[in-house]
Amino acid sequence: MTETLGDWKWSVYDQQLTLEISSEGLFSQLDGVWTLPAFNLLLDGLSSRRLIEALNESDQSVVCELKLADGQAIRFVGGFLDPQFASGIVLTTGQRRGSDPEVPGPALVPVYQPIYSLNTQQIVGFEALARWPESDRAVGSGDDQRFDDKALASNMLILAADALRSWRDLKMPSGLFMQVNLTSRDLVDSSLVDLVSALIAGHDLDPGVLKLELTEQAALRDSEQAMATANALREAGASLVLDDFGSGHSSFLWLADLQADSLKVDADLVARVHNPRMQTILELICLLARRLGMKATAEGVEDVAILPILRRLGFDYAQGYALGHPLTEAETHILLSQKV
Repeated sequence: MTETLGDWKWSVYDQQLTLEISSEGLFSQLDGVWTLPAFNLLLDGLSSRRLIEALNESDQSVVCELKLADGQAIRFVGGFLDPQFASGIVLTTGQRRGSDPEVPGPALVPVYQPIYSLNTQQIVGFEALARWPESDRAVGSGDDQRFDDKALASNMLILAADALRSWRDLKMPSGLFMQVNLTSRDLVDSSLVDLVSALIAGHDLDPGVLKLELTEQAALRDSEQAMATANALREAGASLVLDDFGSGHSSFLWLADLQADSLKVDADLVARVHNPRMQTILELICLLARRLGMKATAEGVEDVAILPILRRLGFDYAQGYALGHPLTEAETHILLSQKV
């Protein structure tokens, strides 16, 4: 699990790096006002160069992973408020001593699955998924238990924010959003809100384009804390998506209490869309979502022939292998440029 250690500030004019570290543990040595040459003595050689490069890009966000000389790893997240001043938060990375901070998780390859509008038949966003090199299967940040990577969600959030910024910089269609899965563990992580806030500010993201997928089953493990975190994430500028709706409890109390912007209907329900009784259920779910000011997404679509049915029932978006497999960021650029 990541942890917020404190804040960092960088003055281009003074060439001073100020760290305000609240932790009293191993990272307390970082607290203070530093010149870059002095601070770099605490880092390994590659991290020293990485930090200098990040702080010299005054027109960009700052997302920089650093390895300390003692083997610990930290991450700077933030951005430049103006050409002379940058600030953000300092996080632990959740990595073990001696691991490589360049690698976001255990050999993680981020991929992005398209989400289509059923009305315009255009791509409106993507879901960020993790793919492991030895597997063709792409999963959300909470779906694969082969690795206990406590930093997976934060890494996926950072990569997703980077992709959103790259689409904007390349003048891809405006309004594109990115959805990232969160787990029950993420919802009680004290650093999550700080990270999301820093990414939105540092990458200058429009409100709502970073969407966080939550499952009721995850939130019910500590519903009070989860609800507080969810509301704080929304206040920070993220949108909330209620995932896997129709599976498990799907409590109406959860719908009433959570100020979500959209819901995703579970793939098992979508697969039975030819059943007349299921069509009635799905139509009522879409009507409920619309009355609550939410968008409805059909996930797990594996047959394009059902798209007219989904549109008639009231779904706004659709996602699944029939519409597009997960893509690398470079592949999304090619796909989106063909749609412009």
